[in-house]
Amino acid sequence: MRITGTFLDEITHDIPSQNWGEKEWRKEFGLYREVGIDTVVIIRAGYRDRCVFPSKTVPGALPVKDDLAAMFLDLAEEYGQSLFFGTYDSGDHWMKGDWKKETEVNKAFVDEVASRYGEKKAFAGWYMCHETARNHLNITDLFNAIGGHCKAAKDVPVLISPFPMGEKQAGKENAVPLSTTFKEWDEIFGASSGVIDICAFQDGQIHYHELPEFHAGVSALTKKHGVTLWANVESFDRDMPIKFPPVDWRNLRMKLEEAGKVAEKVITFEFAHFMSPHSVWPAAHNLFRQYCEEFVIEL
Repeated sequence: MRITGTFLDEITHDIPSQNWGEKEWRKEFGLYREVGIDTVVIIRAGYRDRCVFPSKTVPGALPVKDDLAAMFLDLAEEYGQSLFFGTYDSGDHWMKGDWKKETEVNKAFVDEVASRYGEKKAFAGWYMCHETARNHLNITDLFNAIGGHCKAAKDVPVLISPFPMGEKQAGKENAVPLSTTFKEWDEIFGASSGVIDICAFQDGQIHYHELPEFHAGVSALTKKHGVTLWANVESFDRDMPIKFPPVDWRNLRMKLEEAGKVAEKVITFEFAHFMSPHSVWPAAHNLFRQYCEEFVIEL
């Protein structure tokens, strides 16, 4: 299955900025149209004191001048992509168990986003950016409160992208078996019915040999709860001692084959850095070439 969606990571949480402006992003969005990417997802529109637009609701927001959100929405409309708008992550409140404070800030943020951009034609969904592996930190309360408010502000689908707590994420001592992942996500989906429309599980935290069991399990879960299943096939490598290089093509191809057995759509984190011929990573250029050769994409 080809990749038809990508995250946009411009808060630079743990991926260095490429320092692109409108010229570079226009070239990138034009490329997306050529290779069949019809969906873009702002992974988090706000994080701690940073935001992709001059926000009045982000606590202590830095005085940014650039409105990247408007630029992404306009480029998406021009080049035929649908955009999912990421919510706000304090990086603090919810991790301390204060889901109510996290919700309070997010409700104001979502209202601000809907007021500023709600009429943009490319605005096709929300992305709840509180990525989690387990049924803890009051995650269902958080999902219900923020997701419900998103739908009230602009009634479009809500997407999440959680992950399994595998060894690559947590190490051998803290990893949990897939059976536990399936049990806890059964609980989460059951407790947040009607709020989560689409789920794209990340695939990079577990070992490659675990992928068949993982995809079969999440497929059964989403079918049970009426959630549309996408796959977040990561295009960066967690096996290297540095954060983060582009993934080896052989591994990406294997992951695409496994995800394609169950998912309705494959998105990736994240095309611009790790797969684009415009990336600052030379290895991304080679990954893009091999991907195009595999899927007979001629540019």
